[in-house]
Amino acid sequence: MDSTPEGDRSAVHDVVVIGGGAAGLSGALTLGRARRSVLVIDAGEPRNAPAGAVHAYLGHEGTPPGELLAAGRAEVRGYGVELRDGLAVAATREGEAVRVTLADATEVRARRLLVTTGLVDELPDVPGLAELWGTDVLHCPYCHGWEVRDQAIGVLGTGPLAVHQALLWRQWSDDVTLFRHTLDELDERSCEELAARGVGVVDGEVAGLETRGGRLTGVRLVNRTVTARQILVVAGQLKPRAGVLSSLGIEPTGLEMGGAVIGAHIAADPTGATAVPGVWVAGNVASPIDQVVAAAAAGVRAGAAINADLIAEETRRAVEVRRAPHSGAPFSAESEREVCEAVLGERRHGL
Repeated sequence: MDSTPEGDRSAVHDVVVIGGGAAGLSGALTLGRARRSVLVIDAGEPRNAPAGAVHAYLGHEGTPPGELLAAGRAEVRGYGVELRDGLAVAATREGEAVRVTLADATEVRARRLLVTTGLVDELPDVPGLAELWGTDVLHCPYCHGWEVRDQAIGVLGTGPLAVHQALLWRQWSDDVTLFRHTLDELDERSCEELAARGVGVVDGEVAGLETRGGRLTGVRLVNRTVTARQILVVAGQLKPRAGVLSSLGIEPTGLEMGGAVIGAHIAADPTGATAVPGVWVAGNVASPIDQVVAAAAAGVRAGAAINADLIAEETRRAVEVRRAPHSGAPFSAESEREVCEAVLGERRHGL
């Protein structure tokens, strides 16, 4: 990423975007095209980094995540957006602006804040899962199902949605096994549905994974029996990266699906606006189950909403200046200059 020149760091940006993934870059692109001064701060820890490719993104099917982000960075630079490597650790209100503090103690200021920091998948405590995460240990059939079609798939039972997961993945393979692991005894209806779809059930707690050459070969139970599998599906807890939001008093709330808590998210309105004025969120930090294409769309939506909010503020200030008494004529050069200064303030886009 580019570094912002030292002399520019005291400026108040129209918008600071924290997080340079699909949501953040899409928001920055929208705002850059709206001739806003935008700074993107990115810690370089994308959730989908272990994945080989992005899927179900029309026009970008099969693109490696790193290539998609590199293309996005190049595009936003073309509209004057600044990019900076760094980890934002806190944010505080400072009058009408927000001051963002980075891990290296540098600070930046913005009139509006867009947080697109994503989430962390907290995996079940089973040895070997983390090492195969994103390759042979998966979670989303719409992200990876086609690539592992017709393989031997296992589903790790860690919560009430495990039966739903097993039935869902059955769409991509007729060889699906549910490992009950820590699940309670299955009810009669679940047993009937699994049997009707040809999904096997293995009782007993999973102790670890068997591998060969870095690839999954089987699932090992505590009784040491091994069931051959090529893919294991898990449902981790979805934890938003919300530290910088917490410093503004915005805390995660529980996220439920089918009556089960699957993680947490930052509550916001349909545009991404949070309960704190001037602060928006987009992407997985707000909607953890969104794929890349949906996160990008949320970034565009938030960017447009932020631009509209800034326009409303600038118009209000311009009207106030216009209504103020002037020594000269109502539309004198002096009054026009004051209006321009009220709208622009300290910022200059400089395309």
